[in-house]
Amino acid sequence: MAIMITDECINCGACEPECPNNAIYEGGVEWAISDGTSVKGDYEIEGGKVVDADDQLEPVEEDFYYISPEKCTECKGFHEEPQCAAVCPVDCCVPDPEREESDEVLLARKAALHL
Repeated sequence: MAIMITDECINCGACEPECPNNAIYEGGVEWAISDGTSVKGDYEIEGGKVVDADDQLEPVEEDFYYISPEKCTECKGFHEEPQCAAVCPVDCCVPDPEREESDEVLLARKAALHL
């Protein structure tokens, strides 16, 4: 499953530089598939919607840091554990119960983001 940041976030930003997929953004900031990845052109996101990798998409959260679930791989293929959770001083980076995903799905996402 993807990782999410709860509203207990203190906006310290410790998690953002640790993400190998550039999936973590400051609250209110738009995000793009291409940020920190090698993706170019069309990319299919959740629900089968196709976007240009450079399209600026709506923030997931306005008030605190958030993780784009379209880019989160739980650090599979990079690290033994999600790095955001490892560095979070308030333990607010937790598995998202709404997005249960297998290792195969997470590794396929990693492969798609890092061609």
